[in-house]
Amino acid sequence: MTGALMELKELKALFRLMEGTDVEELEVEEGDRRVRIRRRGGDASPAVVVRSGVPGQPGAKIPATPTAAAETAGLIPIESPMVGTFYRAPAPGAEPYVKEGDSVQKGTVVCIVEAMKLMNEIESEVSGRIVRVVAENGKPVEFGQALFLVEPA
Repeated sequence: MTGALMELKELKALFRLMEGTDVEELEVEEGDRRVRIRRRGGDASPAVVVRSGVPGQPGAKIPATPTAAAETAGLIPIESPMVGTFYRAPAPGAEPYVKEGDSVQKGTVVCIVEAMKLMNEIESEVSGRIVRVVAENGKPVEFGQALFLVEPA
């Protein structure tokens, strides 16, 4: 991506990337710009959402408030490694992998992110205590989105 807007040839390349696949959504982020291409319902033609990091514009990254920063100081996020759907338990009605207050070790499975009909077990990259479950069960998550906040051991 160059300049203020993504070049047309780059957009066309992203459209071609989605053609003939079951991919429903594709997101590319570079610097403070993000482009998301999503198919509308059963429609085969994708829609494009381009977001900039300019405050006041749709999709702008708003700086965290000092209060929010203070509440999470010293906590380490377990982030989603992909776009998908967040599940706290291995199956509907099953106990969650972890709850707030639980201790985890590096490598402990903490949740599942479903992406393209594949269930991906997400492991903690840090040992510590789960302080907060950030993501909502059964809801979409973005790449790099915090799923849990961990107080390191």
